[in-house]
Amino acid sequence: MQAPSLGGVQVPRGDGSTVIRLRHGSSLNDFADKIDANPAALVTVLFHLGEMATATQSLDEDTFGTLGVELGYRIEMVSAEEEDRELLGSFDIDLEAEEAAEEDEDLEARPPVVTVMGHVDHGKTKLLDAIRSADVVAGEAGGITQHIGAYQVHTEHEDVPRAITFIDTPGHEAFTAMRARGAQVTDIAILVVAADDGVMPQTIEALNHAQAAGVPIVVAVNKVDKEGANPSKIRQQLTEYNLVAEEYGGETMFVDISALKRTGIEELLDAVLLTADAALDLRANPNKDARGVAVEANLDKGRGAVATVLVQSGTLRVGDAIVAGTAHGRVRAMFDEHGGTVDEATPARPVQVLGLTSVPRAGDTFLVAPDDRTARQIAEKREAAERAALLAKRRKRISLEDFTQALQQGKVETLNLVLKGDVSGAVEALEDALLKIDVGDEVELRVIHRGVGAITQNDVNLATVDNAIILGFNVKYAERVEDLAEREGVDVRFYSVIYQAIEDVEAALKGMLKPEYEEVQLGTAEVREIFRSSKFGNIAGSLVRSGLIRRNAKARVRRSGAVLAEDLTIESLKRFKDDATEVREGYECGIGLGSYNDLQIDDVIETYEMREKPRS
Repeated sequence: MQAPSLGGVQVPRGDGSTVIRLRHGSSLNDFADKIDANPAALVTVLFHLGEMATATQSLDEDTFGTLGVELGYRIEMVSAEEEDRELLGSFDIDLEAEEAAEEDEDLEARPPVVTVMGHVDHGKTKLLDAIRSADVVAGEAGGITQHIGAYQVHTEHEDVPRAITFIDTPGHEAFTAMRARGAQVTDIAILVVAADDGVMPQTIEALNHAQAAGVPIVVAVNKVDKEGANPSKIRQQLTEYNLVAEEYGGETMFVDISALKRTGIEELLDAVLLTADAALDLRANPNKDARGVAVEANLDKGRGAVATVLVQSGTLRVGDAIVAGTAHGRVRAMFDEHGGTVDEATPARPVQVLGLTSVPRAGDTFLVAPDDRTARQIAEKREAAERAALLAKRRKRISLEDFTQALQQGKVETLNLVLKGDVSGAVEALEDALLKIDVGDEVELRVIHRGVGAITQNDVNLATVDNAIILGFNVKYAERVEDLAEREGVDVRFYSVIYQAIEDVEAALKGMLKPEYEEVQLGTAEVREIFRSSKFGNIAGSLVRSGLIRRNAKARVRRSGAVLAEDLTIESLKRFKDDATEVREGYECGIGLGSYNDLQIDDVIETYEMREKPRS
């Protein structure tokens, strides 16, 4: 119904139960469309609520919440995934319904997709080279002629020819960046550990990333041919991180290899296939329009935008109209890892695609659209939504302060933490102390990653994906990481004393975290004379002895060193007959303390303010 709102403005009112769904980064225009109102009227209503905004400005969730309460609507902000689903739905593309409609007989086995991870210099790249040279097909084709970011190798497993797809971006950085974009690409992770070096910080980091993604792990113990190699020590060390070798009664397959001498490679590929067959149901429907992920992309001088895509379901063909994130185009040509042309790509097949109008980002999902026009419209709408979301005052992730609120609303049961310190001993001590915090069964504390050194882009990516808070102990940001953390809205806190971090986390878990304030003295004045005023009460004619006296500052009165009165306010401050904002050391002034009149000559008036204490 139409009813006057604030300031007499006519706005359609809800009954308090009407739900309005808005995407992140919406403007008052979008809200006005949903409730059939005049955007100018909403600008006025918002103005009366103390918020100034234009009709086209992107607003955050809290502002829409306030406006919704005022007008009798319940505002629901749609997540990026839901928003994309609704956007595709408006073009009659429903990916979930499409998957649900697939019968068991439609699905066919597909190769596993593998990422190689591990510590620097432990032999990830050497291992990938060894795997490529062991590929029977690649050997016949005369080796690899170009780097496309992902490739398939063929092997025989139990006398059956099998293929395995490798994402050729060694390291967990790309793995996490893709997860941050919502793309679960990897089926299995190979963790490379050097037998002569043992478990190192990046090994643990890679392991944490794989475990956070819920990906099965196969451990490749490399450099077993080197002097001083101790493969059994590696197995022992990794049991501390819940990776128990099969020979110790666990479920993780460990394979001893030498990437340099190219030994144990076939056994490693067998282990990957065995793990895939045992732990995963890797099947997809090849008889439909292709869906998948852009693994990497770049701008080539001669060929334009070139994207390496991994088909996850369906079949991609030359001539298909595709959308990848905010990029769109028609598949002009496809190439495999050997540079050979490909006419179609089936599930788990990586190919290089030419024909996109712009460069997609790593981890962007792609899909085949019915025609070029639809592809362009989807890409344009995605781009507009992305731009609006960026403008919406900043993307706020969880912080310690709003953790309790989220908990009360049933949004989170786990507080995820990423710990970084200057030395591993300090990180371990901090982790042990944090995990001993007992706040009952309602909430759980989970350390998803701990490491030594500065806070890196990788840590922020991981915190973004898993809604975690980063605690830095005696460390700072690495280069350009602060901007990323700010952009992603990740809460990063720095400490130099362990118990302060423990207190903060405990207080957050108990829902008591409040800003800490400390008293900062501004100045003192000595009372030289008392003037009686019927209007202002007693006025203390004073000489400022130190600092400054500021009007409206907090004050206390001391007599002979003892505190006589606390929590007073400097309600009036004059220099001769003129009002003053502040009076500095060495000058005389008249001070009025409101209703407090019990002043004597030689009393000392001390002024101070409460400032929020920065956490060290």
